[in-house]
Amino acid sequence: MGATHSQPGGHPASQNRPLPLSAEEGWEALDLPQSEGPATPPEAPLDMPEQDFRARPPLGPDSRWPGLGTIAARLTAFGGAAAIAWLGWRQMMLTFGTNMTWLQSVLLVLFALTFTWVGFSFTSMVSGIFARRLRNPEGPNQARLAVVMPVYHENAAATAGLLAALARDLYREGLGERAEIFVLSDSYEPQAVFEEMAAISRLRDISPVPVWYRRRSFNKGRKAGNVGDFVRRWGGRYDQMVVLDADSVVGAATIKALSARMNADPAVGLIQTMPMLVGGQTIFARLTQFAGRIYGPAVARGVAAWSGDSGNFWGHNAIIRVGAFAQCCGLPELPGRPPFGGTILSHDFVEAALLRRAGWKVRLDHDLRQSFEGCPPTLLDMAVRERRWAQGNLQHARLIFSRGFAWISRAHFVIGILGFLMSPIWLMLILVGLALSANVLLSRPDYFPQTYQLFPTWPTFDPVRMLWLFIAAMSFLLVPKFIAIFRAWLRPLAKDSGGNVRLLASAMFEIVLSALIAPVQMLIQTRQIIEILRGRDSGWEAQVRAGQMPPWHVVLRRHALHVVLGVATLVVLAFLSPWQLVWLSPILAGLILSPLTSRWSASPVFGRWARRQGLLVTPEERQPPEVLTAANVLDFRIAGGLPRGGLEALGRDAALRARILALLPAAPSGPVEERLDAISAEAKIGHAASQAQALRFLGPAEQLALIENRALIEAFAKLPQ
Repeated sequence: MGATHSQPGGHPASQNRPLPLSAEEGWEALDLPQSEGPATPPEAPLDMPEQDFRARPPLGPDSRWPGLGTIAARLTAFGGAAAIAWLGWRQMMLTFGTNMTWLQSVLLVLFALTFTWVGFSFTSMVSGIFARRLRNPEGPNQARLAVVMPVYHENAAATAGLLAALARDLYREGLGERAEIFVLSDSYEPQAVFEEMAAISRLRDISPVPVWYRRRSFNKGRKAGNVGDFVRRWGGRYDQMVVLDADSVVGAATIKALSARMNADPAVGLIQTMPMLVGGQTIFARLTQFAGRIYGPAVARGVAAWSGDSGNFWGHNAIIRVGAFAQCCGLPELPGRPPFGGTILSHDFVEAALLRRAGWKVRLDHDLRQSFEGCPPTLLDMAVRERRWAQGNLQHARLIFSRGFAWISRAHFVIGILGFLMSPIWLMLILVGLALSANVLLSRPDYFPQTYQLFPTWPTFDPVRMLWLFIAAMSFLLVPKFIAIFRAWLRPLAKDSGGNVRLLASAMFEIVLSALIAPVQMLIQTRQIIEILRGRDSGWEAQVRAGQMPPWHVVLRRHALHVVLGVATLVVLAFLSPWQLVWLSPILAGLILSPLTSRWSASPVFGRWARRQGLLVTPEERQPPEVLTAANVLDFRIAGGLPRGGLEALGRDAALRARILALLPAAPSGPVEERLDAISAEAKIGHAASQAQALRFLGPAEQLALIENRALIEAFAKLPQ
């Protein structure tokens, strides 16, 4: 199943065929027959050596100094943050006076770190005024293009639906002759692999561009290893590749623009887009996607401005020059055991730094909008995903000082690390502040600390100056949001999100709910950091794309500690220092209400209520992009054609069996020790009296061997049902 040609383009079933004009017309209008051909194209190997982080490679195609706009943006972002840091440090010292205690010194350091962090979020966005204007170049472009989607135990129908819609879009944009889709599977559970293969076979029947499928038996290197295996085996076939996640898609018009921009500048190694979150049904998901859609463009513009040609990679929704990637991005295993050794988890940051180290430009093109991805449906699902991100970012501490990295690449590493370390820093800031207050309230002041002191030493504390510092910190957090809202009012974004009033109401709703969620995330991330430092590995679990509202016993168990800490702090402060409840009340409210917030924010019912009220609405909801509409339609169509009843269908459905066989190699390969499960499965099938008995005999590893072995499938099908 698939195209039989030996070079990109030329899908035999799609030549000179008109495509439906809308998703509602369906794919029947194409009347595409089932394609015949191998699961993968002929291999075109590309050397991808493992990189040595201690070696300094020769300069590559771009070793020039950054432009004036980039320099101005960096001075604004980093120079402004440094000025804010100095100002905060100075004012806090004046608040405490000259005779600081040990606790006050600790609080000063923690405050300076926190104040600098929120200040940088402000100056980074402001630096966006220096972002360069980007244009799509004209002229011919024959770059061979692969759209690569790594999958790992995903919803097979949803993934295939996304790719089917993208294939249709690519064809309509005139990319059908030079674009191909490659599904790279790391799945290993038998039922998941079976459904995945069935869905991909359906996708290949209806796709107007070639679709290839490869499943790895050994998942070395996780996602980075998956993509690396593709580059080593087929990289020579393509000039560029667009990397997607299983829940992300980039519109064909944007892919065409990305390809043209990369083709026009031979020094560009990677262009990252700014993905917009879509498809959220729960309050939590809608909150996340609203914030990303309204505030995200201004944030991305600032990051693009100060990053310049030393940008970052987020692992998906980006176009990559295949030759440059192969040259620079072969990742080694880090010495030592996980969590700090082993596979590099947040490989994308490292790959961007390696590309830039070799002189390739890495850009964030903030102006491209047809780039979409899903978002975690619940707070608890987000916590699971962030656990792996936290470990990956802390792992970068071993790589920051590798030879040859650009200082902006090192800044990306530091920002990623601090993004998670700020939670324990914030928690320590609160705890030290409470300890300082308790020390003042419970201890007797010593006005004559020295024996022969003539004049008393009065304790100094300037509450007015402290209040102004607090207001400044809150301003750095909130002003960027209101700037983004005002910016949206001046553009169609506000109208497409329900109008100025509803946009402002949605923003206020987002600010309040985010304030309740923030302290819970602080404690969750702090616990994750402690677990990582104690040596606990995150493992590799499939991501939750479509969750459900967790039951009460789950949220009560997961948030019990948060509630206890919140109530205990409330009771202690109510007796000892009631005035501190004024500024701690948002944090305590978030902790005490965390079970309610976690459960109700995961409710699709409340999500639909918010949608009816016009809250947290994004333009992609009001006017869904056609590629997303088509993906939903094709998801249902492909899901309706998937087998029911598990592996039993492999024996009774001859047409399905033919589809699965077409996705398998002609003969098994590899040493005998790698085929022990197949040998065992062959023996058990030979002794079974029926297909049902054979499946009872086979363990999970043997069932997987059955699915990926032509001879075993044929032997299984010959058994009585």
